[in-house]
Amino acid sequence: MKEEKPNYFDLVYQVVRLIPEGRVTSYGTIAHYLGLKSGARMVGYAMNAAHTMADVPAHRVVNRVGLLTGKNHFSTPTEMQELLEKEGVKIENDQIQNFEKHFWNPEIELTV
Repeated sequence: MKEEKPNYFDLVYQVVRLIPEGRVTSYGTIAHYLGLKSGARMVGYAMNAAHTMADVPAHRVVNRVGLLTGKNHFSTPTEMQELLEKEGVKIENDQIQNFEKHFWNPEIELTV
């Protein structure tokens, strides 16, 4: 019997669904947590495909320094920022302010 390969997009979405409101994480952090060899780029591909999925808060995934690099994949160029600001995240020039305060690391947060 052939072993089924995991669907990496589904694994990424499972982690993204756990990011609490008002918190953000990075593509690379998710990739590292999941042990994805293709890394941050694979997570980026998954996020680009997730913007129409209501149950995946793709707006909470940013680049490693807190830039809203995925904003052009939303319905409007400002939607990502607007969603984050509704959750209390302050953004200036596409950069999350107090990034460390809002950063969510699944390796720490999901450890029992």
